[in-house]
Amino acid sequence: MSSALPHINSKLSPQAVSRSTRLLDAQTRTFTTSPKRLHGHVTPPKAGEELYITFIDKENREHKIAVSKGDNLLDIAQAHDLEMEGACGGSCACSTCHVIVLDQDLYDKMPEPEDDENDMLDLAFGLTETSRLGCQVTMTKELDGLKVKLPSMTRNLQASDFNS
Repeated sequence: MSSALPHINSKLSPQAVSRSTRLLDAQTRTFTTSPKRLHGHVTPPKAGEELYITFIDKENREHKIAVSKGDNLLDIAQAHDLEMEGACGGSCACSTCHVIVLDQDLYDKMPEPEDDENDMLDLAFGLTETSRLGCQVTMTKELDGLKVKLPSMTRNLQASDFNS
């Protein structure tokens, strides 16, 4: 009897044990994983297709970055180690990726914020008429040259903050 299969009844013939072993071997699967999407994942821009955004950080330093169409401001900021938290992971459930759009004309080219975004913006520190959540602003050709300021601080409210 094969010692590899001690749970099989010892009254089985060696042929039955051998057949069982082959069946078990045939049913093994390899382990694979999908690539993990990290915060700050951005697509490098192709030559000639770059769009530009400038972030002004809390110390008033400008960071001009070449980006691709379709990347959102939260991912761009995190990929370039700018101080933007994104506590909710970009799910529009916090205000820690709050940005202030400095050009009214470019702000007007953005799609209107949806109700979820407006609800979160109501909680944002330093709210302005041109405030947006970075996770909800996707770069397009129309937004090329966008300039945004990061507020001096952010507010991360959690359900536990509302216990009565």
